[in-house]
Amino acid sequence: MNTEKVDVLIIGAGPSGCVSAAYLAQKGYRVTVLEKSKFPRYTIGESLIPRCMDNFEEVGLLEDLQHQNYQKKNGAKFVRNGVVGAFDFAEKFGKGWDWTWQVPRDDFDLVLAESCQKKGVEILFETEVTAVDFSAEKKVTISYRSKTISETITARFIIDASGNGRVLAKQLGLEAEAKVSSHSSIFTQVKDIDRENFKHQNTITFDILEQEVWMWYIPFSNGNTSLGVVAPTDWLAQFSEDNETAFRQILALSPEFKEQFEKVKFNFAPIQIKNIAKNVTQLCGDRFVLTGNSAEFLDPVFSSGVSFATESGLLAAKLIDKELQGEQVNWQKDYLDHMNAGIEVFSTYVKEWYTGNLQEIILHQQPNLEIKKQLCAVLAGYVWNQENPFVKKHHRIVKNVAKLISLEKSL
Repeated sequence: MNTEKVDVLIIGAGPSGCVSAAYLAQKGYRVTVLEKSKFPRYTIGESLIPRCMDNFEEVGLLEDLQHQNYQKKNGAKFVRNGVVGAFDFAEKFGKGWDWTWQVPRDDFDLVLAESCQKKGVEILFETEVTAVDFSAEKKVTISYRSKTISETITARFIIDASGNGRVLAKQLGLEAEAKVSSHSSIFTQVKDIDRENFKHQNTITFDILEQEVWMWYIPFSNGNTSLGVVAPTDWLAQFSEDNETAFRQILALSPEFKEQFEKVKFNFAPIQIKNIAKNVTQLCGDRFVLTGNSAEFLDPVFSSGVSFATESGLLAAKLIDKELQGEQVNWQKDYLDHMNAGIEVFSTYVKEWYTGNLQEIILHQQPNLEIKKQLCAVLAGYVWNQENPFVKKHHRIVKNVAKLISLEKSL
């Protein structure tokens, strides 16, 4: 058995792993990525938010993505019983990108991976990590296997960007209770045969069926559309055990999507993920760091997954660069505190969405325009901007504004 040596070993070739790999390759490190799947492959997380564009741009991945003609996303629309709340990212508080994309992730992730390969990153697809050994000093030994070989590789540092694979969380016993309530999801894709006559057309749209139940509509430029529902796990249990039947039953409850999609065939049998939210006890340690969904996942409601994945992937790579150059890195302050600050802000908004407070603000038909700009910046992913009251005062501002709206309605 041969043992190869690299500077950084990355588990997972999704957006988080690719951002880390691209940055480290630019700095001249030898980087290998182990990816369990064969690309292209289907995955969820198809609607981006503007903050991730900064990260793709900084590591040199944006140019290849811009050539793909993905569906441009200028904002988002929320609907409840015919009442609409629409947000335009160009009308947000502060600086930053005012648009992003809606992407079929099979194609999108492949473009990212191929772009990394052009930068000199080695990616081994269909390769599974079987063991991780930290017993030796100043290196990590990773055992892996593919269909044809079993090998080991040593690295000075390891990044777990394995997403739902959660490799190090499982290997090191780091799983923890989620920070937000347990919800589950069922989703699929369809061929959108009459989009030009559909009232939502190319805009990502959320149809709120009940306070904790909502459906998404994410149209792509290739003519396909992603449809899904998120709900409390026990709410979904009332429907058929067959995912396709269950999804049809739920679709029939949607006033926004029923007519458009009730007779359309699914591109694949709907997939169900139970208990979406994930968490860990530890994001980093001696010679390792967790990024993206392998660390924590909140909820798909505001499409924050890829944004946090790229944010954590880029920051981890920058700190690893410093450490490998002999600089002192305070991982608590420089990584944990930064990531947790953004996660705490988004956690507040996810929780307040499900209490109904945030829905009242989003759907308010006579909004304060400055408040709407500040909230829009949060929805765009700029959750580290302390100049924004909706970031700085996130623990109480949503409740307070919702109370004011309720009082206004009662007058």
